[in-house]
Parts: sequence; C-alpha cells; structure tokens
Amino acid sequence: MHEGKNIKLGISVGDLNGIGCEVILKTFEDSRMLDFCTPVLFASNKTVSFQKNKLGIKINFNGVQDASKAIDGKINVVNVWKDVPKIEFGQSTENGGKYAILSLKAAVDALKNNEIDALITAPINKNNIQTEDFNFPGHTDYLAQELEGDSLMFMVTDGLKVGLLTDHVAVKDAPAAINPILIRTKVRTIEKSLQMDFGVRRPKIALLGINPHNGDNGVIGKEDDEVLKPVIKEMSDAGHLVYGPFAADSFFGTDNYTKYDAILAAYHDQGLIPFKTLSFGQGVNFTAGLSKVRTSPDHGTAYEIAGKGQADFSSFKEAVFTAISIYKNRKEYQELTNNQLQKQKVRR
Repeated sequence: MHEGKNIKLGISVGDLNGIGCEVILKTFEDSRMLDFCTPVLFASNKTVSFQKNKLGIKINFNGVQDASKAIDGKINVVNVWKDVPKIEFGQSTENGGKYAILSLKAAVDALKNNEIDALITAPINKNNIQTEDFNFPGHTDYLAQELEGDSLMFMVTDGLKVGLLTDHVAVKDAPAAINPILIRTKVRTIEKSLQMDFGVRRPKIALLGINPHNGDNGVIGKEDDEVLKPVIKEMSDAGHLVYGPFAADSFFGTDNYTKYDAILAAYHDQGLIPFKTLSFGQGVNFTAGLSKVRTSPDHGTAYEIAGKGQADFSSFKEAVFTAISIYKNRKEYQELTNNQLQKQKVRR
C-alpha cells in the first residue's frame, strides 16, 4: 500500500445467483465507506449494472481493465469477463459456479501480484464450483494452495474468536484427522494470528474436547485422553498459554469462553454453531496463517432471498472493516518486529 493512499480491497463476487452482489453493493452504497478503503470488484460492468438495477441500489462505479488502475474514492469494477452470464436468482446453476470461480481466481491473482492489499470473498456454493480445474471444498483450501502459510479457518468478532482443528471434513472423519502435529500447528497459527493480526501480546487459547464430556475417561472415546491432553500438557510446559480440553456442551453457555482470547474447536459444527448463535450478522470468517489477508461474511449464498433486496449486509460490512483492521495491525507488527531485529543487529 502506498503511503497516504487507501487500502485497496479486492472483492470476489461469489455466486451471481445468490446475495453476494447485493451485500457488496449495499455496503458501498454508503459513500463514507470509500473514506476507509478503495473497493475493487472482480466481475464485469454489465453484471454489476444488472445487479444494481434489479435490486434498486443507487451506486456509481468505475470500470477498469486491471486492479492496478483502480481509483481511490470510487467503486472500481475489473472486467474479468466480456460475455453476459445468465442470472437466475435463487438457483444453483453451473453458470453460478463458473463465474464465481472466474472472479475468485482473478482476485487471488491480483492479491499475489500486490495489485490489491487484502481480499474479501462473497459466498460461493460448494457444490456448483466443482470442476476438473477447481476441486476444493471451499475458499480456505484454495487459498491455502495459492498463498504461503498454514491456513486456519478463524471465525472472529471483537469478543469471540473460534478456530477449527478440522474444517470442511465429514464428522465421521474428523477424529482420525486430529493428531499431535495438526494440534501444534493450529495452536501456533492461532497464537501468531492473535499477536500479529489482533494485537494480543500473550494469547490464551482454550481447546474443546473431541468427544462428549471429553470422553468421560475413555467411556465415550479415547481421543481426548490419548491425543489432546498430552499435546496440551506438552505445549503448556513449553510456555504456551493453552488450556483444556473443555467439554464443548457447557463451555459457551457458562460464558467460560470470555476468559480466553480464542477457542480451538475440534470440528466444524462444534465451533460454528455456538459462534453463529452468539454473533450471527456480526461474525467474520478470516483465513488466518496466510501471507495475505482474506475475510468473508459468516453466511452463505442465501438463495431463498436472492434477488429480493432483503439481504442483511452487516456481516459483509464487518468483513470489510475486519480486513482493514487486520491489514493495518499486520503492517504495524511487521514494522515493530523489523525494528527490534535491527536493534539486535546493532547491539551485536
């Protein structure tokens, strides 16, 4: 990011038959948002025009050939495709998946080439995106391949942060996927993210048990005693502020979660059900551990209300502010770390 210029936020538009374009356009209908960032949508002028006219959203935008030509103070649209895709609101179609992936790939390329500073992804449909060229269960896995680092699905609000040991994995496969190396990697990724992206100096992390009641001493499963507990003890002895395992059923209801900077859940629904219950609409999905910043709203394509102008854009707006905040925190952290390294070199 050049000094004195806005953060450039690349935005992939998601499934054109869902609410992606609606929540994006509603967010930037408020021109004050352009004081905080320069949005760069990866789609086409005709597609964005169709969506804004259909939904009655009053915005003006600036068409550009590539993200490097984006202008501050305007909503910019990179023309990724020239054809006019058929939009069928509320339907899962091959076209919906095709253009969602074209938008995502163009946005990720721009991110890798430093033409944008951070990425926000509107919701895709995990079913219609599957092709020979794109065989991933979701954004996180694709970004993990394209960007450097150890990716972690991290659901965040100001007061609650939930990471996942296993994310888009079938429930029956989750316990077998959890091993000491995975646990150590995910704990370290969360620690680093809390320090670098959220300004927490000494992060406290709680781990949830894999089985009901942490396996009840092996009566309902042995994974907690044999896999989780030894790693937690080993990391705790090494100075990490790691606690648990905690029985997942009562952990959130007792407000126990408020004592920790982040919670690491064993599998998708164990972490996401309480997260979305406590913070739906304010939550943001952040892919921690990567070399670049990526956020998204905490909801899906919402086909049932697509094209009706009813979509709540608050989570997408939060995803914008979270991306800006993390990007700035990360820059600050890197500058501080570099300064400390330089001081150490001088002392030597």
